[in-house]
This record gives sequence, structure tokens and C-alpha cells, in this order.
Amino acid sequence: MNRRTKILATLGPATDDPAVLKRLLMAGVDVVRLNYSHGKAADHARRAAAVRSAAHEMGYDIGVLADLQGPKIRIESFADGPVELVEGAAFRLDTALPTEAGDVHAVGCAYKELPDDTRPGDILLLNDGAITLRVTAVKGSCIDTVVVLGGVLSNRKGINKQGGGLSAAALTDKDREDLVHAISIGADFIAVSFPRSAADMHEARELMKAAGGSAALVAKIERAEALPNLEAIIKASDVVMVARGDLGVEIGDAELPGWQKKIIAASREANRMVITATQMMESMIVNPIPTRAEVLDVANAVMDGTDAVMLSAETATGKWPVKTIEAMARVCVGAERAMPSRERSRRTMGSHFERIDEAVAMATTWTAQQMHAKAIVSLTESGSTALMVSRTDSGIPVYALTRHERTRRKMALCRGVYPVSFDPSTSDAMQAEREAIACLKYRRVIVTGDRVLLTRGDLTGELGGTNTMKIVTIA
Repeated sequence: MNRRTKILATLGPATDDPAVLKRLLMAGVDVVRLNYSHGKAADHARRAAAVRSAAHEMGYDIGVLADLQGPKIRIESFADGPVELVEGAAFRLDTALPTEAGDVHAVGCAYKELPDDTRPGDILLLNDGAITLRVTAVKGSCIDTVVVLGGVLSNRKGINKQGGGLSAAALTDKDREDLVHAISIGADFIAVSFPRSAADMHEARELMKAAGGSAALVAKIERAEALPNLEAIIKASDVVMVARGDLGVEIGDAELPGWQKKIIAASREANRMVITATQMMESMIVNPIPTRAEVLDVANAVMDGTDAVMLSAETATGKWPVKTIEAMARVCVGAERAMPSRERSRRTMGSHFERIDEAVAMATTWTAQQMHAKAIVSLTESGSTALMVSRTDSGIPVYALTRHERTRRKMALCRGVYPVSFDPSTSDAMQAEREAIACLKYRRVIVTGDRVLLTRGDLTGELGGTNTMKIVTIA
């Protein structure tokens, strides 16, 4: 419990060995990701079950995030393998071309609406921006371009439009099926790829409710169009992801660092959890140690206030999945140690609060800082009070005591919050407080003489019912 920033690791072939999976959890994974862009539904179900089994055996609360693929905005394939595009050469994208008929002159496109979304002068970026094309003409199914930045292009690479403007809906038919599947295997988080507005997140929530789900929804900010709608998207979501791959391609590398900081700050201010993702330790796919640039990248995200840092291919298919988690954990702890403890929220004691539990949470964080409390103890049903308390990065640990396993797994993503299994339902309020303190003393996270702040509601089992803050000196 020395590390406040959480680690999200993608599962894949490199983590399928049960022994490797257990070592991964022991190294510090808090939440695992199932990437629905790859593999079959049965693969995801099997991996989710393996995580649940290992976590139960080890006594851990590990969250499961299902990441929906989103629209496939990709080229098709080449007949004779990769081609090399030369600067100044003509190259055509043709949505009517057969899937496997690509060559050095043209290639098919899986996104059939691309001709409707492009105009002469537009810049198209392929393979995460490694290939740049300028549109010269659009006619029927064909988009004629000239190569501005060349290189080797292989099958099924992604397409982005510089500045955004692709009209593809965030949720495809496949996503709708995958969302239902994710609910059926008990995913705690469901990530929506390429949302353009709050409406995309509202649609996903309605679909989830219709399927009987209650997962937290993650909005992946990876489209240029999402940025003007950022505040509304955040409010429509439970968690936000800074998906730096596609976002960086669409808005440009120079703009990405500033937007990372803005997205993290806006998410925290709205009491939402936030994940920073993409290429955080990319070199560790093949190397046993990270580069110094990667170390600084992870540390910078930690210092920005992200709740979690995410690994993709590094753990899913990489050569060193366990070493990668160990390295990331070390960097997180080092960055946290170097940070001054300070209140990140702009809220002040003069702020107006609509909700009683929010007012109690803010009063608790302020009092804990002023009194140099050892811990904040939140007796919670939904985890919302612990989340609001955690939005100030004071360095004071928050222990979320709850009887609900799903709440504990969701809190596993929340920075500075440590979920603890605790059932106060058979006790009155005073007895529940005493048992909560005894539970944490048994775990040796608090000792005699420590001062802690405790939050609870008068009525056990009532969601959003937190209305009490209490200062306790441990006897």
C-alpha cells in the first residue's frame, strides 16, 4: 500500500500462463484490460475467469476492464505483402477494391464512408502517423492522394484524418455484442472507443442498462472532435482515458502534452477517475528495462495526477510482462515521493455543494490535511465518498471499507484509495466504527496513537448516504 497510483495491465498470450498471471498480480497490477480489438469472446471470458480465480486465491481485489474496439478505420490488405510508398508518388484509397488486392498504387479501405468524409487538401495519416498522404481528388469510391511522408505500409493499418472529422459512430454492431458479452463475464469497467460527444456515452450506458449491467463506463479521448466536447463527455462517463495514440495522431505531437494535463485536471475536478495510456513503456516489449524517456513519461503522468497508468502490448505480448509491472511500480512510487503533497482540487471552504456526501468528503480532506491525519477511513456502499476524498492528492491514504466486492474492484482503479472487505450491516453505527478501526489495526496500517478521520452514513446500506465525519485517535 505504499503506491498510490494504480497500474492497469492488458492481458494477452504473454500472461496466459497461470504462474505468470499470479506474478503479474503480485508485482502490482490493480486492474486488468481485455482488449476486444483482438481475440475472440471465449479468450476474454477465459482470461477474466483466470484473473478472478487468481485474485480470489491471493486475497486481492482486481478490477476487469473490457475495452471495446470501436469503428475499424483501417486500410485493407496487400496482395504481395508490405509495400514502400515513396514521397511524391500517387497512391489511391479505394473502398470498392477487393480486400486482398492492394499494391504499391492502391489499397482497399474497411471504412466505406471515407470518401464522404474527405475533401481535396485533407491530410490522411496511416499507421499512427508514420505515413502521410495529401488528398488530391475524391470521386466515387476513390480517394486519390500524393505521398507526403513515405515508408513501408503493411496490412490493416489505421487511418486518421489530421484535425479529425471522420463521421464513424463510436459504437459498432460488434461493440454492441461485445458490450453484452463484457457484462456477462462481470467486467467492472467498459471502455468506449472514439466517442465524439456525450451522446455516445449516453448510448453506451443505455445499452449497458438494457443488458442488466452496472459497470463503470470509460470514455477514451482519442478523437480531435472530442476535445471541444470534453466537459460534457467527462460528465457522461465514470472514468476517462487519455488515449494518446490516435489522439496524438489527430491533433499532432506538439499539442498532446498540454491536452494530457487538461484532460487529467478536468477529470479530477469533475470527480472522475482518469487513466493515462499508450506507449508508456513501449521499449519493454523487447527490453528488460525501460528507457529514461519512458521513466519520465510515466512519472510526468503521475505528477499530473492520473489515477492509473496503462500498459498495452508491453504485458499482452511483450517479452517481459512481470519486469514491466515492477518497473512501472518503482517509477510511480518514486514520482509520488518527489511530489509535494498539495490539494489539487480548486474547491475551497467557500464552495457550494449540492450533495451532502460531497460536502462531507471535502471537509474531511481539508481537516485531515490540517490535522496531519494518518489515514482517512470511509465506510462506503458505492465508493463515491472515497472517490471524492481521493481527488485531493494530500498523500493521506484513503481506506474504502465496503462489503460489496464490485465496489472494491472499482475502487482498485482509484488513486490513493485502498479497498478493504468489511461488512458493517450487522452492527449499529458506533459498533461499526469500532470494528472498522479494529480491522485496520489488525492489518497494521494504523497503530495506537494515530489520528484518523472516519466518514459514514447514519443508515447502513444507503447509497450516497454519507453524512458524518468523525475524528478518532486510535486507542
